[in-house]
Amino acid sequence: MSGDRILTLRVAAAQALTPEIRCLELVHPLGLPLPAYEPGAHIQIHLPGGFSRPYSLALAPEPMGVGVRRYVVGVKREPASRGGSASVHERVAQGDLLAVSAPRNTFTIAESAQHHLLLAGGIGLTPLLCMAQHLHARGLPFTLCVFARGPRQLAFEPQLKALGDKVRLHLDEPQSPHKIAMGPLLSDRAAGTHLYLCGPAGFMAAAQQAAAQWPEEAVHLEYFAPPASDADDGLDEPFTLRLARRAIDVSVAADQTAVEALKNWGIDVPTSCEQGICGTCVVRLAHGEAEHRDYCLTRADRRHKVALCCSRAKGGVLEIDL
Repeated sequence: MSGDRILTLRVAAAQALTPEIRCLELVHPLGLPLPAYEPGAHIQIHLPGGFSRPYSLALAPEPMGVGVRRYVVGVKREPASRGGSASVHERVAQGDLLAVSAPRNTFTIAESAQHHLLLAGGIGLTPLLCMAQHLHARGLPFTLCVFARGPRQLAFEPQLKALGDKVRLHLDEPQSPHKIAMGPLLSDRAAGTHLYLCGPAGFMAAAQQAAAQWPEEAVHLEYFAPPASDADDGLDEPFTLRLARRAIDVSVAADQTAVEALKNWGIDVPTSCEQGICGTCVVRLAHGEAEHRDYCLTRADRRHKVALCCSRAKGGVLEIDL
């Protein structure tokens, strides 16, 4: 489902799930069904204060005719937030109308997997809970491992309990009996198992290190922010962005992104995170070799797609279907 369509939705409920996590339930103001989505999808919410942020849909779709009844997101208030999470927690109220994109999905379930191992760190639970509910409803084999600091930080607890023994908890509190050793959990991969990871940077790094021997095609990642070690080193080279459908060559300076260069030509490319995480700015790659810097495209995707907010050209020219 494309995220280009913009909907006006009403906040049917806004409630605190934990001291740090707030849940929003969004519905159509006229009670109409919403565009359908697959587990792992996210929506873009335009928030008070001029912020626009992507949030994963937290619960499996509830069918309503040709669409679904509601979109549910869980948003953690981040102390280092650029303003989006603060807006959700302080300025959004029940009854408000918000502009919301149709769902977009760059974090999909591998249909060929024989078992699905879902590892959620903190608010990274949201897309993985949606996946778990979907798999549970279809009787497909999965295990959902949830890592949280303690019981007060555990969101969507009723939904987790409904999944029964398919859920394993790890609580960081020393006295907690709920512990998961990530090393042993990921050291031996059962044939046909696929791994799904979502959570903060430290959690993602630890899980990927523990699963270093897993084949790349069996590991699926959803980032909230790029790894800190991947910071820009200031050594970028200028390149040419060739627009196949317009027959235009756009020069991208060393200190520019492709999105910024296109904007100077009056060509607006939809963006959101501007860090290569959400997939909003992904377009088809027509010719040339890209230096991919995103965290949303798979190896297979990168053969014919590119994220314009962060990626650059190898060899000087990159031709895109735009």
